[in-house]
Amino acid sequence: MTGAITDVSGIFVGHHHRLDDDAELGAGWACGTTVVLTPPGTVGAVDVRGGAPGTRETDLLDPANSVRYVDAVVLTGGSAYGLAAADGVMTWLEQHDRGVVMDGGVVPIVPAAVIFDLPVGGWQCRPTAEFGYAAAEAAGIDVATGTVGAGVGARAGALKGGVGTASVRLDDIGVTVGAIVVVNSAGNVVDPATGLPWMAEFVAELNLVAPPADQISALSERADEMSVLNTTIAVVATDALLSPAACRRVAVAAQDGLARTIRPSHTPLDGDSVFALATGAVEVEPPSDTPAAMSPETKLTTVIGAAAADCLARAVLAGVLAAESVAGIPTYRGVLPGAFSDDAH
Repeated sequence: MTGAITDVSGIFVGHHHRLDDDAELGAGWACGTTVVLTPPGTVGAVDVRGGAPGTRETDLLDPANSVRYVDAVVLTGGSAYGLAAADGVMTWLEQHDRGVVMDGGVVPIVPAAVIFDLPVGGWQCRPTAEFGYAAAEAAGIDVATGTVGAGVGARAGALKGGVGTASVRLDDIGVTVGAIVVVNSAGNVVDPATGLPWMAEFVAELNLVAPPADQISALSERADEMSVLNTTIAVVATDALLSPAACRRVAVAAQDGLARTIRPSHTPLDGDSVFALATGAVEVEPPSDTPAAMSPETKLTTVIGAAAADCLARAVLAGVLAAESVAGIPTYRGVLPGAFSDDAH
């Protein structure tokens, strides 16, 4: 286990971005694309909670509709313009013979969601089909985090956002659950009163400590500035065999991971969207303690949904803690260095 969504066997992640070394706020390149590739036969679903989403092919993922499987999911910067990155992923998939088989060829199924990051770089500097193709070409099991891919221009409230990932192994049922997220929230990931992330116990392994008062004060001065840059987008995945309806319930449950770690979340300024993927590699035996009034799949979906929410919460914090500054946007590590070492007090 590497602590990444790619711990779910068959899931691959690729990033592509362009970032000018001397980028200034509102000028230069500072955007990118992240692609999640799936193994054949992966069921997909989505849950959209924010008031300002930018998406593609999400209606197709309704369990009532005909298409069952997903070939890739695109998370990208560039607002609605960035949806063009999905065209490049479709081209890459077509070249690799992936998609719904039709007379004359294949049609890849590539849902996508965007963040609004246009003011960070130049307004005209946004992902194109070439970004999507390059991200798909680069996909593998090693997942870079922080200021990479779709997270290059991301912001988390008053601080720099980014890409985060996490995973968990549910040994009792033999299932793996993972998440990847692009944190670009209007709300804050850090409690301005303490200088520690909301639900800091999710990163207990980092041994975060309360930073000194002057650093908390500096954060508080920034924390009231709700960012107009918004939308947190994510993918959660499992190797369990789930129906489209159960996969949708996992996406719904996973949204709780955002609510735990971003405050406020799901605002009218956000387009928070969570995709769920189930590769179907593991067919779980019905739990012996399933209540008579509950179907085995309902019990399994409940367990996996709870794990997906935990993974997504961890991934949010991982992305913010790993982020490096772009265009002068401050980072958590830069504003609150005392949270990482008692020596800084």
